[in-house]
Amino acid sequence: MVGADDDPLDNTADVETPERIRFRYQVAGPVRRGLAYGLDMALRLIALFMAAALTTGVGDMRASQGLWLILLFVLDWGYGVLFESLWSGQTPGKRALGLRVVKDGGYPVGFIDALLRNLLRAADFLPLGYVLGLLSMASDRTAKRIGDRVAGTMVVIETAGGIEAPIALTPAATMSELAAFPHRPPVTAAELEALELFLRRPRLSPARAEELAQLVAPVFAARMGMRVREPVRFLALLHARAVGVRGRVTGSVAP
Repeated sequence: MVGADDDPLDNTADVETPERIRFRYQVAGPVRRGLAYGLDMALRLIALFMAAALTTGVGDMRASQGLWLILLFVLDWGYGVLFESLWSGQTPGKRALGLRVVKDGGYPVGFIDALLRNLLRAADFLPLGYVLGLLSMASDRTAKRIGDRVAGTMVVIETAGGIEAPIALTPAATMSELAAFPHRPPVTAAELEALELFLRRPRLSPARAEELAQLVAPVFAARMGMRVREPVRFLALLHARAVGVRGRVTGSVAP
């Protein structure tokens, strides 16, 4: 796998959430993205060759060619949309290279976002060999091709192996604390992502974290008919309950 520093055009981007929390992402450059695209292309070609082998000599030749052309169209236009919308911004190639597509605000991409950025890949290809796409990436600090500009997305490099250390609490969450929350807390995917970003809070002072938690925690508490005593811990417990940790949260997120 290509290391995080192997692409000299990789850059960083500071993202500020609606809660005014700033985070830094490492943006993927064209070399790493090109390798990921090459892997995805190889997988699509393998699928096409397998389909051709299975349909050769089966039934009418025109029907076989028709099925092959339909598969070619689906793979060409639907491959990226399907995987990026279902795998939270990743295709097999991106996952292998440690890349992920995210919204400009750091949130996960949705179906419409994936659809827009993949449909406009045809514009990036013009006039030949992704010339416009490369020019667009070279002129943007976050290396956005045309599809990313329209969809409001960017491709970032995940941390080692794409796995971050679990969010932690001190003292550890108890079963009674978690049981006070609904079994399925009313938290959207975007809100859960925002909670995780807040709880990791790089370069965020304890006083600022407490101030933000006092603004956000009552909103979630009102949805569930609960009261807030320690806002930061409340948000950490809400996140733990929402992701199903159930008492196995340990470590150093302290109110």
